[in-house]
Amino acid sequence: MELIPNPESPRGTGGGGSPNSSPGRRFSVSLSSPTGAATAVAGASASSSSSSPPSLSRYESQKRRDWNTFGQYLRNHRPPLSLAQCSSAHVLEFLRYLDQFGKTKIHTHLCPFFGHPNPPAPCPCPLRQAWGSLDALIGRLRAAYEENGGKPEANPFGARAIRLYLREVREVQSKARGISYEKKKRKKPQQQDHQRHPPPPPAPPSATA
Repeated sequence: MELIPNPESPRGTGGGGSPNSSPGRRFSVSLSSPTGAATAVAGASASSSSSSPPSLSRYESQKRRDWNTFGQYLRNHRPPLSLAQCSSAHVLEFLRYLDQFGKTKIHTHLCPFFGHPNPPAPCPCPLRQAWGSLDALIGRLRAAYEENGGKPEANPFGARAIRLYLREVREVQSKARGISYEKKKRKKPQQQDHQRHPPPPPAPPSATA
């Protein structure tokens, strides 16, 4: 996820309002595709950004950046939130907040390209975060939560509300973009008939008079 400071502030909500309704520091976040991985760039200064140790895998480095980004979102929230105060409702706020930095075109029902996987022309439909990016992000944050001392039973990233939200996003985007997200079942290799039923031995040659 990319953190880009801006004079305007992200508006987090403590209740049912929009995440863009309270003061704080604004930062933009983009989740890369097609792997759904999110890239992060430190927003304070180049000197304050720390490079990941070479020993870390790409997944571990990305997970660390995602965790730091979510922590910054909580600190910029109004009022600021601690990790212990974070609930699934705050995670949903965070996911909806990310949509304003999305790069995936999601067509509306009135758009002539609704359900078209490859539109032939541009349209004014909004850009959103792709379902695959959000799904991968939640997976990394769920693991990072427990690695940073969170209890599995209290993990807000694994809450039912988050699963339902991701399912809804997947269904909406699959219809709007005309893309099926259903996993294809792997076909089991069919055994050959001769493996299951070995051929009968050849008949002995007929006797001649």
